[in-house]
Amino acid sequence: MNDISVQPRPRLPEWLRTKLPTTNGYLATRTLLDGLRLHTVCESAKCPNQFECWSKGTATFMIAGDHCTRACRFCAVSTAKPLALEVDEPSRVAEATRRMKLKHVVITAVARDDLPDGGAEHFRQTIEAVREANPGIVIEVLVPDFLDRTDSIDCVLAARPEIYNHNLETVRRLTPSVRHRATYDRSLSVLRKVKELRGDSIYTKSGIMLGLGETEEELFTAMKDLRGVGCDILTLGQYLQPTRNHLPVVEFVSPARFDEYGKTAELMGFVHVASGPMVRSSYHADEFDLRPDFRVNIK
Repeated sequence: MNDISVQPRPRLPEWLRTKLPTTNGYLATRTLLDGLRLHTVCESAKCPNQFECWSKGTATFMIAGDHCTRACRFCAVSTAKPLALEVDEPSRVAEATRRMKLKHVVITAVARDDLPDGGAEHFRQTIEAVREANPGIVIEVLVPDFLDRTDSIDCVLAARPEIYNHNLETVRRLTPSVRHRATYDRSLSVLRKVKELRGDSIYTKSGIMLGLGETEEELFTAMKDLRGVGCDILTLGQYLQPTRNHLPVVEFVSPARFDEYGKTAELMGFVHVASGPMVRSSYHADEFDLRPDFRVNIK
């Protein structure tokens, strides 16, 4: 394997260069999160949209600690032995959503392969705490694969999140070199099981990073595979190398091509598509409107 750490990082194209806002909103969000001792994927994963989102008073909460048991070569979250779960974390996340007056929240987590249920019960407790503290909020979870354990998936679903997000991340051919332990077919199986267990009472969502060396044909096949397991919502975004020790960017995909891919995805039947260089799984997640009768259909 080549030493990717010595490869020069390519210059960002104009469409990926953004100014970092320093606003009172950003400082207020940081102060709130620090005060409640909460982790966010925005910070741990070095998300390029952190300053924008925090300035608008929103963030993606990352529960179950900030040490991941996996070492995916695209992700900046630390790989280390996890600490014990914090029993009061669900209530702290709930309090944050209340203070931030969120109408749509995204809750994710590190992979916890060290736990028998992969952290599913912790997800359930967090969802229920958030809904109790903030009635009416739309709850989206961005979950690991739980090793495709049906009982863990059903545990999260029992708390009735409106959107169940699990990312495919990349095309089949590149999965072994991009993701650690996760497999392409396992991720598809997870999304299939959610629909089998809850049907149309929940939206499923997934995301794919572009620029890792995938071909257009491979991308379209991955999109078709997602539709084949009933995936409703798709995000497509540009992969950016978080550090020199991570996978290099093979290609910067133009905004025009992202627009074309988004239109293709819509024609495939996805009910909502977010496609663009800066799109991430939870970026502008609240722009997706649930059906007016959606809550009535939750079982």
